[in-house]
Amino acid sequence: MKLARPEPGEYAAYYEKYISLVPGNDVAKALEAQRLQTMQLFAGRSERDGNFRYAADKWTVKEVLGHLTDSERIFAYRALRIARGDQTPMEGFEQDDYVRSGGFNDRPLASLAEEFAQVRGASLALFRSLGKDAWLRRGTANKNEVSVRALAYITAGHELHHRQILEERYFSAIPRA
Repeated sequence: MKLARPEPGEYAAYYEKYISLVPGNDVAKALEAQRLQTMQLFAGRSERDGNFRYAADKWTVKEVLGHLTDSERIFAYRALRIARGDQTPMEGFEQDDYVRSGGFNDRPLASLAEEFAQVRGASLALFRSLGKDAWLRRGTANKNEVSVRALAYITAGHELHHRQILEERYFSAIPRA
């Protein structure tokens, strides 16, 4: 669905770094393209690749992918509640705690990639189901006002941000046998 891009008052300034990464005005098209690009990025990757971290204090590839999936679920949940008119403020979440508790390193990389694709499919179904009025509704998440439209762009931009990190800092640094 093509809509105008979210305006700065629709999200916390922190999220501009994500929203600015998303090209064009068709966020559903961007989200769909990302699902395919992300699946291609992980296709054929080994478990060794999945367990790689580029520095001792950084997440593994599996943990990054688990973080993407968890975050997408949370962004979509926020969008759903706001789209349905729920004005109850929603708390933030501590990403490091989620990763620590996620057990991502105990799972096969292919399983994590498939889960991401399924969650992205569910997010797309939600966003595509929304009427114009729902896209413009605003609510409060993590003590900041946010619109449904902004949450869709944040979802897409967050994935792009982490995919760039995966490509630049992880996959380019993994030693090849």
